[in-house]
Amino acid sequence: MLTVRPRRITAEKFLRLRDHDQPMELVRGRIETMMMPAPRHGFYCVRAAVIAHEYASKHKAGRVISNDSGVITERDPDTVRGADVAFYSYKRVAKGKMPKGYFPAPPEVIFEVRSPTDRMGRILKKMGEYLAVGVLAVCLIDPDRETITVFEEELPPRILRKSATLELPKILPGFRVPVARFFDED
Repeated sequence: MLTVRPRRITAEKFLRLRDHDQPMELVRGRIETMMMPAPRHGFYCVRAAVIAHEYASKHKAGRVISNDSGVITERDPDTVRGADVAFYSYKRVAKGKMPKGYFPAPPEVIFEVRSPTDRMGRILKKMGEYLAVGVLAVCLIDPDRETITVFEEELPPRILRKSATLELPKILPGFRVPVARFFDED
């Protein structure tokens, strides 16, 4: 019996696909559909985006993107992950008109919001991909536990509880935010 495997596609072809009803990522050249997140997920993504944008704006440091915007984490075969919220400094993506397509460099910081359906093994794989491609820190926001786990290359993960302060001094000088602020629902 002949088995036909779907052809792998590139990040560039993936970018040109028509919009679909479900979120998708490209994993090693193959399209994977994802669950549509609940509004609660979007709420915490907005909280992270606002906090990151306030920093970027105050320090004139870079751009903040959201809404599962594509980040290339692997080439040949290509993988494009959807970051919930990402910070790109002007060193990595220059000021001026927003580039079309995927950015040429990875972001410095990514904020991912854990959904109730996310499996830890899959989350850790994605965090590893981000770090391997040059993301300097990935902050996993867990609304159920009200924690932020910070992943940085060559460092053990740091779990920050609601009473702690999130700081990334080597990456975002002056970024100092109470973890509780990410979980305020007012």
